[in-house]
Amino acid sequence: MFEKKEKLTLVVLSGDLDKVMASYIIASGAAAAGMEVVMFFTFWGLKAIQRDGVLTGKGLFGRMLGVMNRGGLNAIGPSRLNMGGMGRWMFKLMMKQKGVTQLPELRQAAIDLGVKLMPCQMSMDVMEITCDHLIPETTEPVGVATMLEHAKESSIQFFI
Repeated sequence: MFEKKEKLTLVVLSGDLDKVMASYIIASGAAAAGMEVVMFFTFWGLKAIQRDGVLTGKGLFGRMLGVMNRGGLNAIGPSRLNMGGMGRWMFKLMMKQKGVTQLPELRQAAIDLGVKLMPCQMSMDVMEITCDHLIPETTEPVGVATMLEHAKESSIQFFI
């Protein structure tokens, strides 16, 4: 049996504003409490660690996906009521009016607290995303086996 450590492994599958926000808040809270935190970003979750405004893809399908799925925190919309981008604008405005920390600051707080941002190699391959498309604070891309090594030692695991 493996001894569980004061560690959190968080799998970020969603690229929706509310879910990415929750992921970074949980990760930062755990890191601030002294836990080791690993975030594993897969499929749409990769949007949360992509550089803003960078188009991805090499082939026809990859380019089409890159156009339809613009990455970066500024392109992330809410899971409901996005309304063609209007929902993103509305939620950002409402959060600003209420003094809620915005996504770029939440991500930076997680980075500053030592949270490891690990992109999924398989998802990057499928979606034709390269390391050049990601923010520099990410680790080298890893596979599911690396994430599982972290998860089996973790006292807490989340899938968002």
